[in-house]
Amino acid sequence: MDSIFVNSKNVFLDTVNAKDYIQLNRVSTIYQSLKDSIEKPLKMILLFGKPGTGKSIFLTKLHNDLCQENNIYLYQTPILDENEFYKTLAQDIFNIKYNDTLNFTQFMKIVKDREIEQIPIVLLDEAQLYSETLMEKIRLLSDTRSIKFVITLHKTEKEDLIAKEHFQTRIWETFELENASTTELKIYIQKKLMKANCFDTANMFNTKTVNKIYKLTNGNYRDTNKLLYTLFDIYDTYEQNSRIYPINTTHIPNKFVEMAAIHTGLINA
Repeated sequence: MDSIFVNSKNVFLDTVNAKDYIQLNRVSTIYQSLKDSIEKPLKMILLFGKPGTGKSIFLTKLHNDLCQENNIYLYQTPILDENEFYKTLAQDIFNIKYNDTLNFTQFMKIVKDREIEQIPIVLLDEAQLYSETLMEKIRLLSDTRSIKFVITLHKTEKEDLIAKEHFQTRIWETFELENASTTELKIYIQKKLMKANCFDTANMFNTKTVNKIYKLTNGNYRDTNKLLYTLFDIYDTYEQNSRIYPINTTHIPNKFVEMAAIHTGLINA
């Protein structure tokens, strides 16, 4: 049987799964607004935020929640080749398989000629990786109102410049995800652990410890997951090699957090 530290470590594996979604008031409000926007006669929805703020999990949960009643398609890995992009959409949405090249003009004809009872919803993750040319064609596709697009973009140092310059006339709504506050971070950590029945380790995270973690990660969910995965790996290693001395599970020493931060690169040493 795995120890509580192994189980707790696995809670923070870097994966994208709808089951890993943690309800926080502010985040849940944004998510519900995003779901409501799907029902509107939109052209395109933009979800943006810095890396590690939860954009991918939003799209995954959205797909998971809506797939039973909607024609919804999730593309977590960008399809960078234009030909493959159109061929994939043609097969998934219209059940048309192309072995040869399919260009934009041909695909637009398919979109206009095919009548679908329910407008398909296409979820594109990591859209900043698509070329500017392909993004322009995606915008033209959205103008047909035959396909709804929800796309995620990284927020850069130039803020939402991409959104303002490239999507200004097409976006119906935009949503921004941010890092967690200290209060949200504590709830996030404890809820993730309690969902996995790791109640003992969830209680180890007092306000002082969470504040320390927040200073290292700035509330970024991805960085927090990496830090805590490493933290519990340290605990597991210590437990396996120091069975004579029981591990204190009432609190987390700062030195353990700092060791994990050094290992993950959050502290330069």
